Amino acid sequence: MLPASIQITGELLSAAEVQDICESLKEDSVRLLSVRGCQLSDRDFGRVCRSVAESHSLAQLNLNLGVVSSISRTRHLADALKTNRSLQTLFLHGSPLLDAGLVTLNSALSTHPALVCLDLGDCMLGDEALGLICGMLPPDGAKSGDQIAGMLAVAVASSRTLEVLDLEGTGLSNQSAQVFLDMVENYPTSLRVLVLAENDISPELQQQICDLLSEGEDEDDREAPPLQPGPASSSALLPIRDKYQPIRDKYQPIRDKYQPPAWLPHSNSSPQMVLLTSGLGESLLAETEM
Repeated sequence: MLPASIQITGELLSAAEVQDICESLKEDSVRLLSVRGCQLSDRDFGRVCRSVAESHSLAQLNLNLGVVSSISRTRHLADALKTNRSLQTLFLHGSPLLDAGLVTLNSALSTHPALVCLDLGDCMLGDEALGLICGMLPPDGAKSGDQIAGMLAVAVASSRTLEVLDLEGTGLSNQSAQVFLDMVENYPTSLRVLVLAENDISPELQQQICDLLSEGEDEDDREAPPLQPGPASSSALLPIRDKYQPIRDKYQPIRDKYQPPAWLPHSNSSPQMVLLTSGLGESLLAETEM
C-alpha cells in the first residue's frame, strides 16, 4: 500500500485521533502529515513526535500556525528530528519559536540528512536565530543539486507567472523530485512545462508530477472562458520546441493523437508537457492537451 496523507486544519485533536496518527506513522503508511492550526495536549504532541522519529515514510510535516507553542514542544520536535531520517520538508510557519526555540532545533536541523525545505516564517526570530539559519547553509560552491532544488521549489511556488522550467541534466535525484512533487501537490502554481530529462529520477515520481500538472491544467480549463479566435503566439517558446524536436519526432504517434492546433504559452488552453527520464539516458515525452 502506498503511503497516504493525513491533513487536518484548525481542530481540537482528541486522544483517539492522536493515537490513530501515531499508529499510521509507526506503520510507515503516511507520507504527508499536516496538523496546521490544530490544538492538542503537550502529552499528545510528544506522542506524535516520538512516532515521527520512528517513521521511515514521512516526507512532509506541517506544524504551521502555533502547533509548536512552547520550548518543551520544541525539544520534543528536536528529539524527533535527531532520529528521523526520511523527512524532507518541515513547515513551522507562525510558530512562536523565538531565538531560544531555534537554538534548541539548530543541531537537529543542521545534521538532518534529508531535510531540504524549511519554513520558519513568522516565528518571531531575532538576530541570533538568523545567524543560526545562515550557518545551516553550506558555503558557495558546496551546494548540491538537491539543495538548490529545494530553494528553487520555494521560488517556483511563489511565482504567479513562471510557466516553463527546464532542469535537464542538472544532477537532480529522487530527493529533488520529491520536493517538486510536494510543491505541485500543495501549492497553486502557474507552471505548465517541467523538463526533467537526464536526471537520476525514478519514472514513478516523474509520472506523479506529470499527473498533478495535468490535473491543474484541467482545472484551469474548466474555469477559463472560451478562447477568442486569433493568431497563436507560438514564437515565445520556439527555442524549447526546437531543442526537443528530435524527441518529439521520435514519438510522432503521440503528437498525431492529440494534434494541438497551436502552442499558447500564456493562455489557459496551452498543452501540458513534461519530459520524463529513467535516469539512464532514455527519455520519454508525455504530452497531453486537456
